[in-house]
Order: sequence, then structure tokens, then C-alpha cells
Amino acid sequence: MSRQTVSCGLASLVRVCGILIPLALGACAVPSHVPDGAHAPTGVTEVAPAPHPSDASAAYHFILGYQAELTRDTDRAIQEYQAALKTDPTSHSVQARLASLYFSLGDAPQAIRYANDATEGSVQDGPLLTQMAEILASVGQGERAVKLLDRAIELNPMSGDGYFAKGLVLLNLKQLAESEQAIRAGLAVAPESALGHYHLGRLLLDTGKGAEAAVSLEQAIVANVSFEPAYLSLASIYESLQDHGRAVAVLRKYLQTVNPRNRDVRHQLVRLHVGAKDYQSARKELGELLTEDPSDLDAQLRLALLYGEEKEYPKAIDQLIQILKVRPTELKIRDYLGFLYEEAKDTKKAIETYTFNVQLEPSYFEGHLHLGVLYYRLKQLPEAITHLTKAITINPKQPEAHIVLGLTYFQKDQFDNAATVLEEGIGQNPKNADLHFNLGTVYDKLNRFDDVVRVMEAAITLDPHHADALNYLGYSFAERGIKVQQALSLTKQAVALKPGNGYYVDSLAWALFKSGLLPQALTEMKRALALVGEDAVLYEHLGDIYATQRNLSESREAWLRALELDPFNYKLMDRFRDLGMGDPATEERIQQAKQRASGKVQSPSPNP
Repeated sequence: MSRQTVSCGLASLVRVCGILIPLALGACAVPSHVPDGAHAPTGVTEVAPAPHPSDASAAYHFILGYQAELTRDTDRAIQEYQAALKTDPTSHSVQARLASLYFSLGDAPQAIRYANDATEGSVQDGPLLTQMAEILASVGQGERAVKLLDRAIELNPMSGDGYFAKGLVLLNLKQLAESEQAIRAGLAVAPESALGHYHLGRLLLDTGKGAEAAVSLEQAIVANVSFEPAYLSLASIYESLQDHGRAVAVLRKYLQTVNPRNRDVRHQLVRLHVGAKDYQSARKELGELLTEDPSDLDAQLRLALLYGEEKEYPKAIDQLIQILKVRPTELKIRDYLGFLYEEAKDTKKAIETYTFNVQLEPSYFEGHLHLGVLYYRLKQLPEAITHLTKAITINPKQPEAHIVLGLTYFQKDQFDNAATVLEEGIGQNPKNADLHFNLGTVYDKLNRFDDVVRVMEAAITLDPHHADALNYLGYSFAERGIKVQQALSLTKQAVALKPGNGYYVDSLAWALFKSGLLPQALTEMKRALALVGEDAVLYEHLGDIYATQRNLSESREAWLRALELDPFNYKLMDRFRDLGMGDPATEERIQQAKQRASGKVQSPSPNP
């Protein structure tokens, strides 16, 4: 058979099999559907192959390779394309197909090799250059990809595809200004490109230009009313701007004009309603979803979550139990069920649920953590230690387990153990301010004041708005009468962050007192008592301020009130006597307070 006959036969084969081999690669070099949030292609654009090689043998293997691609026989496709290259080693189209196939297999070195081979020399195929640029960008060869895209743009300056692809690569390279310039250049030649407007919108959103991003995404929808990612991104922008109405309107428009059956979008709509606490609308949407498909477990779960948000715990619990009949080993659902039992104050059921979870999966971190926290709250400290220790073994990088275990040892007065656990937690999470704060409280119990200062300052450095650390360190300085101005600054910051916290206001009053600013201290102490109510320490502080002002009658009354609340404060009793206020132990109100505290209050006898 002559070479001419073979070629003719292959052409006939192409027609019979229905395989069309166009004169160029696909016109669009970026995907027509980009997932919400994506900035660069996650894969390479699927395009039909370029013209097969002119050599008959190479052409034969090329077509067999393409047929293998159509049947997803990747290994056979690679074999055929490599066979084609043996007889036509300069075929850029074959090299491009091999680059795409190796990329799809995750073989970056081979993908790079063939992509570079396919673009060597003066290739005049713009779509091929764009496709190879996508591959190279996806495997970390961004600069090389930009050069190829510049060549593709030169070859076809009136197509927006090259510009848009270049914009995405530059965005990946964090060259935001250049990325925006490239995408806008693409829109200048292709102003009706929905994809171009979409990419510009995503870029503007990343640079903090939410309003401009919304405009671009609206233009993407105008250009392609069916472009789902634009709707989802636009709704997300309005949600971030707390414009619930417009976010809902965008999703409703999609459902009305594009696909009313899109359950993913409808679930997104439910989530929006719940986020805005529009529970009635959320329940209505979920009801419709479940009417259409009662087996929709996602809708059932969302309904349970909705009941939970509304604090209708029995309904939420019943809903989850029904779901678990279908998904009995779904740990996340069972974990939420335990939480709902906690919220419903059914501690026994909560423990049973969490315990079942860790029996079902002994390495389930959340189960051990929740059991540990629950036992800690119930003051069942040995059980708390068991589960929190297990949780840390499973996931040592999670800070909460370290914190609660440290607090558990703290409650048992095992301060050395508490310090060890919290120090280990900091070793795993050196930037966690809460770990540093709690370690500081433990060091205080161990009389390691220099270490208290060190870790509290570390907590504040890590989180300048950590009100607990600001207050604790400020009060510690004031109580010791050192660094009084710093104490005043720290406590003022704490009160500014939480002005309704009476104990913080007490710390500020005490720092003012130690600074000699008695009128201001008195004002703040009275405000602290108004916020906190009856508190022995605060009344003692109030008495101290009055005593320093030589207002002994007010001081005496404040201290007596403090002793009523804490009748065994013998140091205060000594100060009371030293200032010549009498013996508080002889006061009837103090004697009654002691009887109450000792549980010795007698019932009054009936009148004779």
C-alpha cells in the first residue's frame, strides 16, 4: 500500500468514527466554568488536538492516540503519541498532547518537558501557546507562562483569551496591578466576555474593592445570564457587605432565570437566610427541598441545624436521630447531637453520645475534647484529665485541649502539672495568646512573678486586644505597688475593650488608688460595684479608698459589708481593729454571716 493510500484510508477512518480534527486548538484557552474562588485554572483547558502530523505513520499513531484519549485510555494514548514522535520528532501538536496527558497524571517533570518542547522555536499557534502556558503556570513555571502568553497575544491581539489567561497567571504570581491591566486589556478587545468580567471581579474582590467587584460580576451575568460562578461570587460579596437582601436577590435571580432545580444554590440560599436569622424563610426553602426529595440528607441536616439555631432542641435532636438511622457512623452529626443534648441540659445523654463516638472511633479528637470539657464543667476532674490527655495525644497542635487540661490541674491545685501542660501547648502553638495567659495565672500560683510578667506580656504582644491579659497584668502591678503607671495604662485598655466588665473596672479603680488619684478611684470603684453587685473584694477595696481619705464611717460600713460576704477574712478584721473601728467579730451581722457560712443558722423559734 502506498503512503498516499494509507493517508486516504486514515482520513476515511476519521469520518467513520465521527472524530473531527479541526485546523487549530480550541478557541478558548481558559475554562468556560471557573469554580467560585478560583484565580487560576486548576487544570488545563480541554481542547481538540491540532492537525495531525503530515507524515503518514506519525498521523496514524496520532489518531490512534486521540481515539485512546476519547475512551480515557491514557496509557495507550501516551504510547501512540510517543510512537508518533519517533517518526515526526518536531510535531508540536503531539508534544502538546503529551504535555496535557502527563499533566493530568500529575507527572510535572514530563509535563514541563513536553510543554517546553511544544513551544520551542517560532510556533505560530496562539491557542497551543496558551494551553501550554496554563500547564507551565500550574506547575510553578509562572514567568515562563507569561512569556508564552505574550507570544499568543501577539499572534492574536483581538482575542481576549490570551489576556485573561495572562491575568490569572500574574494574579497567581501576586502581581496584582499587572494582572488587572492584562484582564482589562482583554475586556477592551472582548467587552462581552463573561469570563473576563468574572475574573476582573474576583481580582477586585481580592484587592479589597468590593463595590467595584460587584459591578464586574453583574456585568459577567449580563454577558452570560447562565454563568453560575458569577452569581455565587456576587452573592458572597453582598453577604460580606452584610447586604442580606441583595445577596438573596442574586441567588433568587439565578433560580428564576437559569436553573430553578439547582439544589446547591438553594442550599446556599438557606445558609444565607440562617446567617441573617431569617429562620422563617430558611424553613420554607428547606420544606420545599424536602417535599421534592424527602431523602435529601443535607436538607434534613440543615433543618436540624436550623432548629438548633432557634433553640428548639427537642426538634433538632429528633431530626438528627432520624438522619443517624441512615448515617449511623457519621461522627460529625453524632458530635453535634451531643452538643444539642448539652444545650438541652441533658448531660447524661450528651455523655452517652460523646462516649459512643469515641468507642466507635477511638482516635476521634472532637469526641475526647468534648467529653473532657464536659467533665471539667461537671467538676469530674479525673475523667476530664483522661479524655483531655487522649485528645492531646491525638492532636497535640489543638490549643483548647491544652488549655482545659491546664485548668483541670489548676482546679486540683496541681500547679506544676498545669504549668507543664500549658508549656507543652505553647511549644505546639507558640502564637496562641490564650495559652500564654492561662500559663501566667498558673505561674502566679507558683509565686513565679517574673514568669507571670513574661508570659502575660507575650499574650499581649500576640493579641493587643486580649482584655484578660491586660487586666491581669495591670492588676498584678497595682496590687504589688510596682509599675503603677503601666498598671494604670493596662487596666484602662482592658476597660476600654470591655467597659461592662465590673472586675476590669475594679482593677482600674485599684490602679488609680495606687496612683494616689483617690477621687477618680472612688468613682470607678462605685461603678465596679454597680456592675458586679455584692462582692467581698470590691467592698474591701471601697473601704480602703475611704480609709485613705480618712472617711472612716464610710470605710467602716464598706468593710463590714465585705466581712458579711466573707466573714473569715481575718486580715481585714485586724485592719478594722487597728484603725480603731472596734471589733467586727462582736457585730451581730458578722456573727450571723459566720453562722450562715458554717451552715449553723437556726430556724427562728415560734413566738411564745
